[in-house]
Amino acid sequence: MTNLVEQLRTAGCVFAEEEADLLRAAARDEGHLAELLARRVGGEPLEHVVGWAEFCGLRVDVGAGAFVPRRRSEFLVAEAVAPARPGAVVLDLCCGVGALGAAVAARVPGGVELHAADIDPAALAYARRNVAPYGGSVWEGDLYAPLPASLRGRVDVLVVNAPYVPTEEIGFMPSEAREHEPLVSLDGGPDGLDVHRRVAADALAWLAPGGRLLIETSARQCPSTASALASAGLKTRVATSEELYATVVIAGR
Repeated sequence: MTNLVEQLRTAGCVFAEEEADLLRAAARDEGHLAELLARRVGGEPLEHVVGWAEFCGLRVDVGAGAFVPRRRSEFLVAEAVAPARPGAVVLDLCCGVGALGAAVAARVPGGVELHAADIDPAALAYARRNVAPYGGSVWEGDLYAPLPASLRGRVDVLVVNAPYVPTEEIGFMPSEAREHEPLVSLDGGPDGLDVHRRVAADALAWLAPGGRLLIETSARQCPSTASALASAGLKTRVATSEELYATVVIAGR
């Protein structure tokens, strides 16, 4: 165990002891442990190596090539759950592995009607497993395009963690993200907000009366994200969490 911790520490893992425990728990035997250790020391995200991430108290399935849900996004979940009622129609757009939708569904007493959509088939393989306990439906395609027409005008809670990193800033991200997460989940275009504008443009058609759209953004970009939503006919406000360094724009009719 000591050697395992030392190798992780040498590789730059700040929480080497905790990571060693997780690797041992995930390993089938010593040979498998050596494989997992080599992957982690080689720079793969710990979550990809062990096959899951902790998010909002849930154990969310993830793996190689998938975006790892960030702790800051737990703030978006908390804001989404606050107004949600039992039976609410929840749509997790740009869902990745479906962590946001699953977390919202888990926290709403009485359950919800859960839908999740993404363009990345690799991520959706995990999303199907993560939303299954809540009876969730998964749709593959570009933004709203794959959604059934029956959802139009019925979405009570629309949660979005679309990519919002400007293209030229991708190179400054940690290597774990740059090298092991799909570019489609990171690159938001020249100013980072290309997808935000596309989400905003059609949101009104999908929201139910009284429905809310919640989209994660950055403190620097939130005025532009809010402006895009306002231009689409939505009333907006900004919520922030200093503890999680999180910013969410909340919009409704």
